[in-house]
Amino acid sequence: MSIPADDLHLLNQCRHYNPHGLYGWHDGTVHTRRPGAQRVELVTATDVIAMRNLGDDIFFAELKDNEDYRLRITYPAQPPRDVADGYRFLPTLGSLDLHLISEGRHERLWDVLGANIKTFSSELGSITGTAFAVWAPNAEGVSVVGDFCGWNAAQYPMRSLGSTGIWEVFIPGIGAGERYKFAIQTKDGHRIDKADPMARKTLAPPETASIIEESSYQWNDEQWLQSRNSDLNVPMSVYEVHVGSWKQGSNYATLEKELIPYLLEHGFTHVELMPVAEHPFGGSWGYQVSSYYAPSARWGNPDELRSLIDALHNAGIGVIVDWVPAHFPKDSFSLGRFDGQACYEHPDPRRGEQPDWGTYVFDFGRNEVRNFLVANALYWAEEFHVDGLRVDAVASMLYLDYSRDDWIPNVHGGRENLEAVQFLQETNATLHRRHPGVLTIAEESTSWPGVTNPTDNDGLGFNLKWNMGWMNDTLEYFRHDHIHRSYHHNELTFSMVYAYSERYMLPFSHDEVVHGKGTLWTRMPGDDWNKAAGVRALFGYMFSHPGKKLMFMGCEFGQTTEWAEAYSVDWSNLDGWGHEYHHGIKRLVRDLNHTYQAHPALWSQDFTQDGFQWVKADDGNNSILGYVRYGADGSTILAVCNFAGTSQPAYGMWVPFDGEWELILNTDDAVYEGAGNELARNLTSSDNNLQLHIPANSVQWYKFR
Repeated sequence: MSIPADDLHLLNQCRHYNPHGLYGWHDGTVHTRRPGAQRVELVTATDVIAMRNLGDDIFFAELKDNEDYRLRITYPAQPPRDVADGYRFLPTLGSLDLHLISEGRHERLWDVLGANIKTFSSELGSITGTAFAVWAPNAEGVSVVGDFCGWNAAQYPMRSLGSTGIWEVFIPGIGAGERYKFAIQTKDGHRIDKADPMARKTLAPPETASIIEESSYQWNDEQWLQSRNSDLNVPMSVYEVHVGSWKQGSNYATLEKELIPYLLEHGFTHVELMPVAEHPFGGSWGYQVSSYYAPSARWGNPDELRSLIDALHNAGIGVIVDWVPAHFPKDSFSLGRFDGQACYEHPDPRRGEQPDWGTYVFDFGRNEVRNFLVANALYWAEEFHVDGLRVDAVASMLYLDYSRDDWIPNVHGGRENLEAVQFLQETNATLHRRHPGVLTIAEESTSWPGVTNPTDNDGLGFNLKWNMGWMNDTLEYFRHDHIHRSYHHNELTFSMVYAYSERYMLPFSHDEVVHGKGTLWTRMPGDDWNKAAGVRALFGYMFSHPGKKLMFMGCEFGQTTEWAEAYSVDWSNLDGWGHEYHHGIKRLVRDLNHTYQAHPALWSQDFTQDGFQWVKADDGNNSILGYVRYGADGSTILAVCNFAGTSQPAYGMWVPFDGEWELILNTDDAVYEGAGNELARNLTSSDNNLQLHIPANSVQWYKFR
């Protein structure tokens, strides 16, 4: 029995919405398409039936009852092989799956879309294969293509699951390691081959194919996960890393061996990985993602990333990854114009394109798109056990006029992107509900209110926000020559005006050491001795200021050259001429981290005014700052900062208590290559006054005893 001509025409053009209605068993007949096959036989429990070639590589046989069968296929110069017929199977997505996706509420989207290996039982034995499903609502037809079918789109067409926009097929006999894409027939008659948006593994760029993945990794971090919570009244010092350039050629496996001991030695509590999701252009540093569910194959396979995270957890180190839901690249193999039309991106370029970066912007108001992103946040928490997501470029999402001259107001006539706000709230609320110990951190550079307020209090629901104002003001202050700093004193004191408006993290990130900005070292005025002293004083100030801490790799020893992803951190700073200054900074950062963590006054009340008190804020003429940090345990630490080029050998400072003050850290100490001024280890205040020797360009911490 031939397939009707109209249906055959659509099958040949790969534009049929329901190939399952034609292939497989129907009304006593079986049809299968096997391009290049020499012979196809129908094998049942009791019989072997030769199938007739009807042309167009379609084979036909009669089978009265819908009993289990296999297709025995013989290709030229190959032995026969038996395979199950994927077109006999019901859809692998159930009605509940389809409903949740349409509502934008499927919290394990990766289990039903993409490529999932499945095993089914049957009369003739178990059948293992891969279930493929993809959302392509504007497509005329979709097929799975790969090495397993010679990339021939006619062999494995997918069926449309009604108005959901989802296409699905189960292909027996193929499994982990196979390369594939989706061949999409667009409404304008073109075929475009797209990487799977839900792919969990990819080829390393510049290759673009997706790979079927099935993890065999056995986690060993149950104790870590059980102890994890969202309590922010803990010390938090984050080391930001770009995987491929910590050391040139580094990857997940080498970081497991080399980075973890380094973090432990220097006392960092967390590592933040710049984006590890697959991205086509290395120069984007991962901030233009093509495969949101696949760790970059540049640096290893997904289980090697799991192993790195597991090892970090077992070393007591939390893992934050950068997440980029704001925009995505226009590369033709990826999400852009996925089914020939705007699909993941907003169709209006005034909302759907980001001119600064030449990228597309997600359509946050579309249920399926929002589901794709919310589920992705859950995916990194559930499948890779990450402890936090640092969300990139939040400001570009919140404002419709962000870096645009031509923009469309919202329904109320305002500039706020209401759909993006709803998406961020939903992501945070869902992630915190499912994984209460996983943090979300906003890179948000404006005064948008309530970024770290709970969503049930009209906030965006983030746990922390990068304090970009503090970072910009601080670096602007430190670049001035010492003699001019007195005119900029307010740039340091201003941070405490708004310090408790949000829960802040203080970042010196990769963005501050690229694009001609120089480095922390080159920002400092003066000769090498003064530059080193300036970096040490900067860190002494940072670690005593309210807020959690973050520094980019290389900052911990005062790297002298700008970072570039094609090169390693400049470890030569620790080997060549003048290396002693960099070793001094490195040792200071180690001691800062350990001392910071050992004293609750420096972290247990970061987000309440009860944890901070100025004792000297108005001495701009001498560039002196003094403030007290109070711990929830009743402890007290005094931070004294002299950012001038001259020492103060007998400086009187008001303090809140009389008694003994013990020097616990001094950035001017000779062990850090400072001047090594002899400072008293213990001082006694009387009448609320403390007499201090404050060396030039330095910071001291005193603990009240």
